[in-house]
Amino acid sequence: MDREELMAFILDHYESPRNYGSIEDAHVVQKGGNPGCGDIVTVYLKVGEQGKIEDISFEGEGCIVSQAATSIVTDIVKDKTVEEVESMSPDVISDVIGKELAMARPSCATLGLTTVKLAIKDWRRKRMLSEIE
Repeated sequence: MDREELMAFILDHYESPRNYGSIEDAHVVQKGGNPGCGDIVTVYLKVGEQGKIEDISFEGEGCIVSQAATSIVTDIVKDKTVEEVESMSPDVISDVIGKELAMARPSCATLGLTTVKLAIKDWRRKRMLSEIE
C-alpha cells in the first residue's frame, strides 16, 4: 500500500472498527490503557476447547492509532491459538500500519495486542484455577 492507501485503511478501521462491542458470554473481559494519552480499550475474549480464539471483540476510546490498531489486532488473532497470539511480536502491527507510524506512537499502536495478551494470561489463570477446584 502506498501512504495514502495506508492512511485510508487506518481511518476505515477507526471509523468502522471490526469486532466492536461486548460479548455477553466472554470468558475474559480485560481492560487496558495508556495513562499518558488517555487511550482505553476493553477486550472481550472467548477461547475454545483447543485453545483457539473463538470470538474476540473490543470497546474503547482514544486516538485513531490505538483504536484502529486494536480493530486490526482483533481481525488478526481471531481463529488463532492462544500460543500463536502469545508469540506475536509488536511487528505484527507495524507490518500492517507501517513502521513509521508504529515507531512514532508505539504505546498506541501496541495497546490492543498488549491487552489481548493480558486477556489470554487471565484466561490461563482462570482455567488453571478451575482445574484445581
